[in-house]
Amino acid sequence: MKHLTDTNFDTEIQSGVTLVDFHANWCGPCRMLAPVLEQVAKSIEGKAAIGKVDIDSAQEVANRFQITSVPTMVLFKNGKEVNRLVGLRDAQAIEAFILTAN
Repeated sequence: MKHLTDTNFDTEIQSGVTLVDFHANWCGPCRMLAPVLEQVAKSIEGKAAIGKVDIDSAQEVANRFQITSVPTMVLFKNGKEVNRLVGLRDAQAIEAFILTAN
C-alpha cells in the first residue's frame, strides 16, 4: 500500500487503477478500515493499487477532491476519478468496487 502526499499523489495515480483511501489518524472508522484494505490489497495485487492519503498532512489533495468526511475511498483510472465510496465497507464490497474500473 502506497502512502500518498501532496507531492507524489498525481504521479502515483496516473496509470492503471488506484483506490485512494482518504483517512485521518483521529478517525475511528478509518482505523477499522486499515486492516480491511490490507486484505483487499493482497487479493487485488496485479489488478489495481491501493494508496492512502492522510487528510491532515496532505490538505492540498484532500481539498482538491473535496473530501468532507472520512473514510472516503476514491477510485481512479489513469489519473481520473471514476467513483467514490464514503464510510466503512467490508473487503468484499471494496474489492467489487475496485473491479468496476477494470
